[in-house]
Amino acid sequence: MIVDRRRFLVTAGLAALAAGLGLPLSFDPAAAQTVEQAKLIAPEASPLPEKALGSATAPVTVIEYASMTCSHCAAFHTGTFPELKKKYIDTGKVRFIFREFPFEPVATAAFMLARCMPEDKYFPMVSTLFETQKTWAYSTDPAAGLLAVAKQAGMSQADFEKCLTDQQLGEKVQESALYANKELGVNATPTFFINGKKVSGALGIAEWDKELAPLLAGK
Repeated sequence: MIVDRRRFLVTAGLAALAAGLGLPLSFDPAAAQTVEQAKLIAPEASPLPEKALGSATAPVTVIEYASMTCSHCAAFHTGTFPELKKKYIDTGKVRFIFREFPFEPVATAAFMLARCMPEDKYFPMVSTLFETQKTWAYSTDPAAGLLAVAKQAGMSQADFEKCLTDQQLGEKVQESALYANKELGVNATPTFFINGKKVSGALGIAEWDKELAPLLAGK
């Protein structure tokens, strides 16, 4: 079956559009710089199973809200994240939690594809989607681009279509973003919460060192 762009956009955004769950067109820029832990870990904050890397007992928890079609997010994940992971996550100093914040149907579809992968393939799929972002996110045919990425990851076209027509999955991906905007003040991507402190922008490794040093002092 040929997946055309119009059908793709309808199915990928089905849950969000049909249920009226699209993100607001404007955001309140006056967001608090720190957020209560209870709000960050509330069940509503992560309607889908949490996706995390690193030790559950790490002294620092970093929560990222990203959009798969965000170029700054891609720059962070392809440039800075590998070093952050090696230096802090793999060494047990930081627990890194990744959450969805799609602005439009194509980003929602990309998140859905990552969620449809086996558990151990989720983060590799996220990395691949960011690495190949220019080939599908800004394409005149994002469906074909995403299908190519999915097939390279071992997903069949039938599973691809089944995944993107999963209305419940699409709704929950959107719910993550809506909660983050309303309750946590997220209004741009990438946005990070570093032990509750809200920091926006694709931080470089030197900036991460500066943010994490006082939190890890004596740890």
